[in-house]
Amino acid sequence: MKFQAIKGVRDILPQESALWNRVEQAAREVFGTFGFAEIRLPILEQTQLFARSVGQETDIVSKEMFSFQDDEFPELHEFRAFLIFHQLSISNTTPFDLFKAQATGFVGKLARHLERSELPKTPESLRAIKEIPLLLMTLEKIHQEYAQDASSQLQDKFDLNLSHIREHLRAVQLGDNLSLRPEATASVVRAYIEHGMQVLPGNVKLYYMGPMFRRERPQKGRYRQFYQIGAEVLGASDAPGIDAEVIEMLMRLFERLNLMGTVLSVNSIGCKNCRPAYLERLRDALREIRDAWPPRLEHDTLRRIESNPLRVLDSKVESEQAVIEKLPRITDHLCAECRAHYDEVKRQLGLRGIAYQENWRLVRGLDYYMRTTFEITAPGLGSQNAVCGGGRYDGLVELLGGPATTKGIGFAIGTDRLVLSLQESGVGEVSGGPARPAGGLDVYLAWFGAAAQTAAVGLVRRLRDAGFVVELPAVEMKFGKSLGLADRLKARHAVILGEDELAAGVVAVKRLADGTQQKLAEQDLFSYLRAARDF
Repeated sequence: MKFQAIKGVRDILPQESALWNRVEQAAREVFGTFGFAEIRLPILEQTQLFARSVGQETDIVSKEMFSFQDDEFPELHEFRAFLIFHQLSISNTTPFDLFKAQATGFVGKLARHLERSELPKTPESLRAIKEIPLLLMTLEKIHQEYAQDASSQLQDKFDLNLSHIREHLRAVQLGDNLSLRPEATASVVRAYIEHGMQVLPGNVKLYYMGPMFRRERPQKGRYRQFYQIGAEVLGASDAPGIDAEVIEMLMRLFERLNLMGTVLSVNSIGCKNCRPAYLERLRDALREIRDAWPPRLEHDTLRRIESNPLRVLDSKVESEQAVIEKLPRITDHLCAECRAHYDEVKRQLGLRGIAYQENWRLVRGLDYYMRTTFEITAPGLGSQNAVCGGGRYDGLVELLGGPATTKGIGFAIGTDRLVLSLQESGVGEVSGGPARPAGGLDVYLAWFGAAAQTAAVGLVRRLRDAGFVVELPAVEMKFGKSLGLADRLKARHAVILGEDELAAGVVAVKRLADGTQQKLAEQDLFSYLRAARDF
């Protein structure tokens, strides 16, 4: 069997990771100048964290998350499997006694694990502890009556009570429901609350980097394991200047990376005071279109009319665009506070010299967004050209159990897409051939003879301590083969150390670009290599 990476994931090879490192380092440097600090988050979170924050009806939660139950007590699974699938007959005493003993043992073990908080205390589990013993008593009574007077009516009662027991067993949660994180904002907020960061002075500014996971159809720049660079501002203020500064930080990063052709789009999606009325207007308009003939909306769009109508505005289906353009616009239905906030955000962007365009269809796909939303597109990505998106989420901290006064805004960059756009534009192109470290190979040290190897090991250590990238062959090679390998590895210089060089206290240095060669003492070698690297 030939093993390959599974569909939707990929290896980022060394010749690519050099660019990835440059992007991530630029983000650290730019974000640092704005006062942001890095937070490193777990890849696994409780599924309910995302269901509550992102929204149960969103595609992410309903379709795309990789979730599983973390089962720490396999004996409970064995108990449950036996009880659910055991063939039980009302007329056979021995199997019934065994079933009753196993069910009683399961309930007892379950109760003890719940008491020690080793299992989730779900309503279903607590109900099972209460109901299963009562159903067992009823089942035993029916079993005894059947021994005296067998009847089909007792058989039906027996089967009904047995099915109720098995329903309770299936509903018991035997471990935490966990998910690979599909996004990181909810995780940042969870960490903010868990570690009491609300007591810190001023706004808490955090950034993160790492992989996310969604079960979706892979396409250009979009993977099932994908990477994000994101940042969040959490604090008591929702001042529009914060929104503008977050966007400014993003634009500074893209300038640092020489990402050309970016377009910033902004919008406001209102708040809990004005958005519900707009959503009803939007639903009414969509229902009229839905009920018209012939059909003008795709299945996914029809499904969202009731559950998440804002997502309809984000449709990329070509045949739906003319219809969507005629729908009510949220910016025409903002309350006075949201209108003033949006106007000030745009004024603050102008103060910073940041060009933008307004896009009334920019709604973001997650339930926790409100007011400001923004998106940045870049060339080289086709129709799905968004490289970054974000917005304000003032109610999320409260929703997850934190202080109601805490406001929030943030963004996430699709690192895969950013790197792809850089590569497509040629700005971030990394040369092909054998993969080398980001700075390239400074020195290939060719040695000849046992004594030369000893000296070479010491010289390589000193070169590396001075910051040079050095390759030292592990075994002695013939001169031509060694220099040929240095050339294929794209080394800048070959340093040659043999018996003659040892005796003279020098090394031979060959510049591989033009073949020029000279002999230098060690201290002069370091100066020569520094000058060559700076040049």
